[in-house]
Amino acid sequence: MSEIPAAPMDRILRNRGAERVSFESAKTLSEELEYIANNIADDAINICNYAGRKTITKKDIEFAVNNFKKKYM
Repeated sequence: MSEIPAAPMDRILRNRGAERVSFESAKTLSEELEYIANNIADDAINICNYAGRKTITKKDIEFAVNNFKKKYM
């Protein structure tokens, strides 16, 4: 079960032009985005720990997002 609700995924798909959205498609998008978010969070935590800090900063997230994009996009 995903931490991200399916309803916002439905809205995102509709806002992008989908006429109809099945619950399963919204749920799947939610699960995939959670997978991406977990990867970015893990990377940001590793960056923070490497720097000897306990607080994750905006820059940690931005760096982790850029790393994710380089790996997968």
